[in-house]
This record gives sequence, structure tokens and C-alpha cells, in this order.
Amino acid sequence: MGATGTRRVVSQDQVLRGACRFFLRHGRVEMDALAASLAISRATLYRVVHSRDVLLADVLWVLADRLLARARRERTNGGVEGVLEVTRRFVAELRAAGPFRAFLRGEPETAARVLFNHSGGVHRRAVSAQKEILLEVDGGPWSTAALDQVAFLYVRIVESALYAELLTGAPLDPALAETAARTVLLQRP
Repeated sequence: MGATGTRRVVSQDQVLRGACRFFLRHGRVEMDALAASLAISRATLYRVVHSRDVLLADVLWVLADRLLARARRERTNGGVEGVLEVTRRFVAELRAAGPFRAFLRGEPETAARVLFNHSGGVHRRAVSAQKEILLEVDGGPWSTAALDQVAFLYVRIVESALYAELLTGAPLDPALAETAARTVLLQRP
């Protein structure tokens, strides 16, 4: 409480914006430092965001979604080639993102939990975004019934390539991953 005995009210959106700024500066989110930068108590911060993992998932998705939107705007190809082009652009931007690389190196267990587990929500949102990208393709080879599964498999292949070092300690050949992703996209279920 402040000197007047009142609590500072902060919205979830304000916390998320502050956490994104913090992450971009430091490659991590430290709850005590974030609370101080927002001029709120740690308890208030947790009341708003519930957990650090939930906040990290939201931060990572907001930042990834910006990169994905840019990749979609800059796409020059249509059809399956356009889907692959969006992925190549997105992956290149993500790999070049210093704060994100610092987070993966500094907190690999947290990164794996937040990025891949259902509760983290990043993977689920990535699949949903991929489904939207697939829907932009006129006459795609996949059926409407299979769209969710195609999006899921495609995202898992991209994640496997993007995070291979986090998962196995060794990189995965990007050309091999693209071949696998292309195969998923061209299958007619």
C-alpha cells in the first residue's frame, strides 16, 4: 500500500506490456524486478498474472505473434510455398532474437515447460495461428476435417527443428525439417 493507504491498480494488459519490455531488455522475467518497475507489490503482480509461467507464456506469445504477423505480411508466395515461406521468415527472426536465445540458454527447463506443455499455452496458440495460415491457402491439399491435425503436426515439426538444441543438445538440419514439414502439407488425408 502507498503512503495514503491505497493500492495501485494495475491491469493484466499493463503487466503484460511491462513484462514484454522487461523480457526484451533482459532475456528473462524476474517477478520482483518487474513488480518494482511497475510500482506494485509482488503480491499484486501474482494476483494479476497468477504465475510466472503463465506470464512468460503470454510474453513469449505476444512477441512471437508480432514476428509471425510480420512474416505473413512479407510473404511473396502463395499456396504451400507461401506457408513454408512464412515459417522460414518466422524461424529466422526468432533465431536472431537475442533476448529469446538468452532465455533458452538461461532457463532451459522453464522454456521447455512454457513452450511445449499444454498448460503453457504457447504451443496451443502456435497451432491455432498455423491453422489460420493454412486457411489462407486456396485449394490446400488437406481436408477441413484434417486441418487441426495438419496444423498440429506442422507446428511440432517446426518446433523440433527450432528447439532441437534445447530438447536434445544438438541442432537439427533445417533442410530436413523443411522436407518433413512440406510432406505434412502435401499429404491428402
